[in-house]
Amino acid sequence: MSILHVAPGDSAGGSLRQALRLAGGDGENVLPCMDDFSCGPITSLSPAERSNLWARFSSWYSAPEVEHRLADFWDRLDSWDDKIVLWFGRGSALELSFLHAIADRLEGRRISFIDVTGFQYPFTRRDGTQAISLPMPAVSIVRHEALQTLLGTEREPRGEELDGLRSRWRALVQEDAPFRVATEEGLVSAPENYFDSVLLELASAEWLKVNRLIGDAFGHDKAYMQIGDVMLASRIVALVEQGRLLAQGDPWEMRACEVRLPDALPTG
Repeated sequence: MSILHVAPGDSAGGSLRQALRLAGGDGENVLPCMDDFSCGPITSLSPAERSNLWARFSSWYSAPEVEHRLADFWDRLDSWDDKIVLWFGRGSALELSFLHAIADRLEGRRISFIDVTGFQYPFTRRDGTQAISLPMPAVSIVRHEALQTLLGTEREPRGEELDGLRSRWRALVQEDAPFRVATEEGLVSAPENYFDSVLLELASAEWLKVNRLIGDAFGHDKAYMQIGDVMLASRIVALVEQGRLLAQGDPWEMRACEVRLPDALPTG
């Protein structure tokens, strides 16, 4: 039996390829999804519309290149006629959105899951002592040696579990909010300004590099990984345009630009 391992993102895909090769397998049977379904409109997941979304927010993304990669992803997933294993962690909005969207796409097909949520693994410190890792919320931050230990542990979800994933995704599609975030109750819609209060809380009267503010915002939610740097940068740009942050330079230039709170925040 040939297995296609579907990974939530390029980072997770790269680690999973290393894990398979370490185990003597074929790293080419890993299919990473480069899209982040927790962001932007989701009434259509067509490669053209999703690539335009990312190109609109950042010059890092070439719309034709992204569209090509997304089209290749869906083509390979749709044409695979053997076993499919979805890897994900419920502590990541990206990976939880990936789970819902792909489960919906593969309705009627046989799929298996490997859920890394809460996974811990033993490792050796530099001083030679043994330790156990912290619980993992997402595939993207699990080292390839640890992922190797999970190979072969996939399970087939129950029908009602799949029905619940698809039902929730279709409700989210109907809501079509700017963001989707992970919570104790699962994936929920969030408004465009959902992360603004965190960014303003972490900003100060002192100048701070945009990439530092983004890094601080990453770690603000201790329970979940909620959003990537591009969308956080887009919200910083919006706050600058609204006068709620001041900027020295172009906020899209994350390593060069600095931002701070104005002397008095605008009301409204």
